[in-house]
Amino acid sequence: MPFDTPTDTGLDPELQQRIQLLIDLGLGEADEQFDAFAADLANAFAAQLGDDAETPYAMVNLVTSEQQFIGLHCPEGKPPVGRTMSRDHGYCPEVVDRRNALVLPDVYAHPRFAGNAVVDLIGIRTYAGAPLIHPTGTLLGTVCIVGTTGLPLSTGEPSRELIKDHAARLVDLIDQITGHGTGHHAARRTAPAHG
Repeated sequence: MPFDTPTDTGLDPELQQRIQLLIDLGLGEADEQFDAFAADLANAFAAQLGDDAETPYAMVNLVTSEQQFIGLHCPEGKPPVGRTMSRDHGYCPEVVDRRNALVLPDVYAHPRFAGNAVVDLIGIRTYAGAPLIHPTGTLLGTVCIVGTTGLPLSTGEPSRELIKDHAARLVDLIDQITGHGTGHHAARRTAPAHG
């Protein structure tokens, strides 16, 4: 398990609660089911936007002291990305803080977001992410797509609906594969990959 039990009293109480729930659910390691979910999300995004979109990167992201991509899809022909990233890189930390979806069809159109480190590191130009809120109300992380091509602003609302729908489906999948948080982790390897 990549997290330690949250005993550091200097941690934000919400972060402590998130880490404890992730431990209780047995989440934290890369998983084929979450990789398949990320690939399905990337393909759905590309199909929805048609000629306007490339197939993006997609991630199932647990946000603790860093971002951990337990589900990851790297598109063919693009540089691979790792399974972890600093908590201050990218746009998912903004989604966690807001507890709401964030869609940036073209990050260059938003001065506040254009200077993020991922713009220079891997050429990110578009982002759509939504929070993963467990039925207990605890935010686990995010589900997101990122692309290297800016999109027209008109793609924002369809992207928001798509990412929010996939976030809801992913929360259902997490409940299914973790036995609804009851500790029945044996279901992790046998649950279907689609929500």
